Amino acid sequence: MKNYILAGASSNIAAETAKTLQNAGNHVTGISTKPQQYQYNDFYQVADYGFGKFPVIHTSVNGLVYFPGTITLKPVKSISEADLVNDFRINCIGAVAFIRQYLPNMKQLAEVGSIVLISSVAATTGMAYHTSVAMVKGAIESLTRTLAAELAPGNRVNCVAPSLTATPLTERLINTPDKMDAAMKNNPMKRIGQATDIAHAVSYLLSENASWITGQVLSADGGMGALRQL
Repeated sequence: MKNYILAGASSNIAAETAKTLQNAGNHVTGISTKPQQYQYNDFYQVADYGFGKFPVIHTSVNGLVYFPGTITLKPVKSISEADLVNDFRINCIGAVAFIRQYLPNMKQLAEVGSIVLISSVAATTGMAYHTSVAMVKGAIESLTRTLAAELAPGNRVNCVAPSLTATPLTERLINTPDKMDAAMKNNPMKRIGQATDIAHAVSYLLSENASWITGQVLSADGGMGALRQL
């Protein structure tokens, strides 16, 4: 049995990841700013994802996943400093605070640990109205590579970059038949991503099957970031 800690545990993707890990016989601890919505083995509700806000956990940890994110879609003329600061705080500062809090738990083990962060196809694909998303997720991809270099060989650090995925956070983007149809047509695979698609990618990077993979961004986006069709 391995021990994993998932931040942003109230998200659909986190719950699906936890389910996959638990079905394999592992122990999963969830941390969220919201009440528990899925039956984790252990669960902690926190005020926010800042430094000093995460609970003290004494057990050894095999893997960490940081799910919290934001989707601020505004034209650059409308985006505010508060928008940018808030998105950076949740996406980036929170990720560093989370990893710093539990890195000592990972060092308790002789085996290699795994850390997974979440980016977005918008980090590397120019998309209108994605100023803040592209900035913070680009920072997450840079952080992935930096930490992978710093923490090797004791820990692996990778990242999953989805495109539009059906979750409560993205509901407003696909909440009518016309919006859904347009989003599906825009994706090379002609469908919207599901929470299970991202959960499987995250679970793979946590697993020993990915033991020689670090510093990488795995695109789980239906080809959105790399393909253009006539």
